[in-house]
Amino acid sequence: MKRILLLTFVLAAALALPSSASARIIELGSVADAASLNCPGTTEAPCVAAVRMTGYQGRASGGPKNPYYIRRDGHLVAFTLQLAKPTAEEINFFNDNFGTPSMARVSVLRRGTTRKTRLDHRLIRQSQRFELDRYFGSKPTFVFDRPIPVKEGNWIAITVPTWAPLLSTNLARTNWWRSSRPRDNCEPPRSLRQFALEDLREVAQFGCTYHAARLLYTVTYIPSNRVTNEAAG
Repeated sequence: MKRILLLTFVLAAALALPSSASARIIELGSVADAASLNCPGTTEAPCVAAVRMTGYQGRASGGPKNPYYIRRDGHLVAFTLQLAKPTAEEINFFNDNFGTPSMARVSVLRRGTTRKTRLDHRLIRQSQRFELDRYFGSKPTFVFDRPIPVKEGNWIAITVPTWAPLLSTNLARTNWWRSSRPRDNCEPPRSLRQFALEDLREVAQFGCTYHAARLLYTVTYIPSNRVTNEAAG
């Protein structure tokens, strides 16, 4: 029933788009290979979460490179998270250190085009924030209040203002993601500062690449129509 309701919401959003939009629905970041969740943690493998950052997956095992790169104008209508289920103690730890509640939103970025600016990303658009606490241990889909337009060349990231248990680690090194942290702020304690992009037009350096890990999110994207026949001569 939940999936039927979701499909109804997404199709309704698609119908609300301008006439130039297509009804074709694509799930950016969807791959066949499953990723393990880290929470609850153990002594050998503690619970981990994404904290205070904006980031996007560069590659996930079983999927293409740059799955969140937009190759055709269109609209975003929803996103889906795979959330671990931290214990009460783990939740208290993250709340005390990174803020509460757990939340996430989708961000549309434009990356620099020169060798000097290729790590610089400007925040172009964002969805509203969604609180995650009551969805721990599930795979919720959040539909946007209104479709978010995207242009060819944009990158679609996930922004975590506080913390979110959507990070899978100890995977093959073919999995990697990029974060909104300068190169000298990739590891704790510097990496735990607030690096989440939240001000439109803000520019940040995505100088940290993390291998053997995945951000567990997908984004529902509807590309615009493309002319496929030549005008009659």
